[in-house]
Amino acid sequence: MQKEITFKELKDAGYTHKTISEELQANLIQRIKANEPIFEGLLGYEDTVIPQLKKAILAGHHINLLGLRGQAKTRIARSMVDLLDEYMPIVKGSEINDSPFEPISKYARDILAEHGDETPIVWVHRSERFFEKLATPDVNVSDLIGDIDPIKAATLKLPYSDERVLHYGMIPRANRSIFVINELPDLQARIQVSLFNILQEGDVQIRGFQLRMPLDIQFVFTANPEDYTNRGSIVTPLKDRIGSQIFTHYPKSIQLAREITAQEAKVSTEDKSAIQIPSLAKDLLEQVAFSARNSEYVDAKSGVSARLTISAMENLIAAAKLRLIETGDEKTTVRLVDFMSIIPSITGKIELVYEGEQEGADEVAKILIDDAVMTQFEDIFPRVPKLEKEGVKTTYTDVVSWFDDNFLELNYTATDDEFYESLQLVTPLEEVIKEYATDYSKEDQAFCKELILWALTINNKLDKSENSTAFTFDSIGFGKHFL
Repeated sequence: MQKEITFKELKDAGYTHKTISEELQANLIQRIKANEPIFEGLLGYEDTVIPQLKKAILAGHHINLLGLRGQAKTRIARSMVDLLDEYMPIVKGSEINDSPFEPISKYARDILAEHGDETPIVWVHRSERFFEKLATPDVNVSDLIGDIDPIKAATLKLPYSDERVLHYGMIPRANRSIFVINELPDLQARIQVSLFNILQEGDVQIRGFQLRMPLDIQFVFTANPEDYTNRGSIVTPLKDRIGSQIFTHYPKSIQLAREITAQEAKVSTEDKSAIQIPSLAKDLLEQVAFSARNSEYVDAKSGVSARLTISAMENLIAAAKLRLIETGDEKTTVRLVDFMSIIPSITGKIELVYEGEQEGADEVAKILIDDAVMTQFEDIFPRVPKLEKEGVKTTYTDVVSWFDDNFLELNYTATDDEFYESLQLVTPLEEVIKEYATDYSKEDQAFCKELILWALTINNKLDKSENSTAFTFDSIGFGKHFL
């Protein structure tokens, strides 16, 4: 915490007043020259969004981040705080962060006129220079810009024509700060209009007051593409005043998506040490989101948030943790059957089109998991033939034949040893693994066995049934094991 000083001490220390734009630019340039990280945690944007963001800052532009939900738009805005100076001097008592070098409120001007070089100066940390407002239909001009305060007028015995009776809204209070308006299209058009002069001319208009207050604010707006929403749009004159529009996007590879999930998912150190997640399980989890973004049942215009896989990972860990609690084991490994626990994470994160509504959210979630399983399966193993010639053996003939006289039950609650012993009963699976998955770890190989069984059921070569504790795999059309 910086100590309070006088205006003279501030000047003697060589402090130079900078606008917030100049401040952001100077710190950005310094970091680039020092080869230091600039926007940490924004994975996958290194070659797309971040270069555009750097140029917008260097150009001194207000920024509109345009993209579907779950594309780190708000995170980008918050990361800009790191480019501010650690501390900023203001006139003590100022409601709107008045600079002693360029005061804009009557309060600060009067204080400086009265005290001159002895004006007390206090410091504001950069963490207090970030303001955020979610645009909702009930936001009004008073919230954002301000209004006349009759109580202040009565207390100070001032007429309503006096500037001191004004109560400043969020935007004036964010002077010399970063101000973010999330979901800008949701802001009513008349409220968007009230931003015109602030962005362009620096005027603040409150109930007949037309104050020349050159507010110094870095605006960042976030929005979904206009034609993707029926809720509203950005009025054209406001768009015209926003210098840079930057499109965000979802991760373009499974590996990148894995890194984002690992970074964002809330998993305790204790759970990380007790629960092992096979590499293939991590890939499959991300593939579910990729499948959702391409699914005919999911509204692509709404988007599939990166929060889906983050939430799904947390649910997957929770399923494994519950097993540890119930079995009393100290360690366990995530299995394919555990993926049923991520269904609540999927259903809450996707918007369905008409066909999806007809199927039902739970059923669509299962279809997405099946699609992801098939994508991963076909990356490792040969495709399951739809038609088989009589007498011609395929990679999976022996596996399917094994179920003519047997069935397999895979319990969610079984210990790892019990679970793997159950898988080993299907002896033909070992030959398929030896031929196509020898380079995988022991845990991934066990996961591969589940993948094969799952893929065979999806391709109608085996039957799969589910109850509250287990999956049972059997021959097609055979219910003998349940009679």
